[in-house]
Amino acid sequence: MTVISRFLEQAAQTPDALALTFLEDNRSWTYAELRAEVEGWAASLQDRGIGPGDRVSAVMDQRPESVLLHLALLQLGAVLHPIGTSATPAEVAGLIEDIEPSLVVGPGQDLGGTGRSDTPLPGEDDLACILSTSGTTGRPKGSLTTHGNLGANADALIEAWGISSSDTILHLLPLHHVHGLFVAIHPFLLTGGSVILGGRFSPDTVVAHIDRATVLMGVPTFYTRLLDDDRVGHDLLGHMRLFTSGSAPLLAATHREWEQRTGHRILERYGMTEIQMALSNPLDGERRAGTVGMPLPGLEARIRSASGSLVGVGEAGVLEVRGPTVSPGYWRRPDATEESRTDDGWFITGDVVTRSRDGYHTIVGRTSDMIISGGLNVYPKEVEDVLDGVPGVVESAVIGVPHRDFGEAVLAVCVGEAEQEAVIATARARLSAYKVPKAIEWVPGLPRNSMGKVQKAALRDRFAGTFDA
Repeated sequence: MTVISRFLEQAAQTPDALALTFLEDNRSWTYAELRAEVEGWAASLQDRGIGPGDRVSAVMDQRPESVLLHLALLQLGAVLHPIGTSATPAEVAGLIEDIEPSLVVGPGQDLGGTGRSDTPLPGEDDLACILSTSGTTGRPKGSLTTHGNLGANADALIEAWGISSSDTILHLLPLHHVHGLFVAIHPFLLTGGSVILGGRFSPDTVVAHIDRATVLMGVPTFYTRLLDDDRVGHDLLGHMRLFTSGSAPLLAATHREWEQRTGHRILERYGMTEIQMALSNPLDGERRAGTVGMPLPGLEARIRSASGSLVGVGEAGVLEVRGPTVSPGYWRRPDATEESRTDDGWFITGDVVTRSRDGYHTIVGRTSDMIISGGLNVYPKEVEDVLDGVPGVVESAVIGVPHRDFGEAVLAVCVGEAEQEAVIATARARLSAYKVPKAIEWVPGLPRNSMGKVQKAALRDRFAGTFDA
């Protein structure tokens, strides 16, 4: 069964349960009301000529209209192409040129109507969404997502994270991305749970409304900002069932401080646009700081070296994933689709990881971020973990920049007010000489995309001339 068929079934089973709330204007929908609204939107879209397989590009802000559009397009069998509100006009134009949609929807646009569409519900193999990859390097690609991919992802999370009708999520994530649009909505609407849309994240919103929730899904920035707020502690959050973090690495120090302050251990997981969620720390069991856990139900993971051989325990290699959540490919990019798959059908994530003896995976970098300095491989995450442990260093990003002698030199871009000599001394004590940064640049903050990922390509461009002299 697909996400949309299961939502409609859930609405029939629990019509009076609260499904969706929007904090900004205090609107709310029971399951019966949300189902009727979705069916009205689907009928209205059909009146505009949208049917099965038609592509619809939409700038998705953090309002209920984005959720209604998504569910209505699922019901019609049409294909959603979500665009973030931070995209520039030029970026939007480029994405629309690539996708060639039948309809473009602006942020917050109300397409509601009455009646019901007369199209049959889509099948698992039908295309549901095209999500443009974040594009931190190179031209964005449109990752294809089927109705079956969405259903498998929801099932894996419901089972792994114990999501049920007793859960309410305080939803403060962008709605143009896998994390906010799929992970933080589908499992709740398929189990009779409730979603509270709170708009953009702020500590004030969390403090004011977290008493109504049992689950908060966030990016690391959520947790660091909440830890800066004296109101956040066990008294405020003791009732919560689950905190998750993803879309960017969570510092082990943040993980530990959160547990000390709140009594909760954050559950860190791993996914990406092309595979949705793939790995997770356990709900019941050790949530190990600095790791992303083990494969979710129905998913398989393996780690291979550049030569193609499987690596041993503790050795670094590229993570590959196989399972029903994996995208069938890229929109009009057969070359990219082929490059992203192994000969035996595994998806190549491009993330460099290690695996412990008991199966926990740790992300140590990306193949595109790996630094080759003097012919030796340097994985940025290993260096960043050391630097982030130095008192006064808030966070760091390690990049490779051109160097006459080494080809690439290790450069650390740091936020904080630590003594430079202390940072270098700690690195020399903890790392092999070739991994120690040749220079440190101090900045007020690291550039990030809308999901909190550090944009290392922008840092490489900015500091490319560091060693020109």
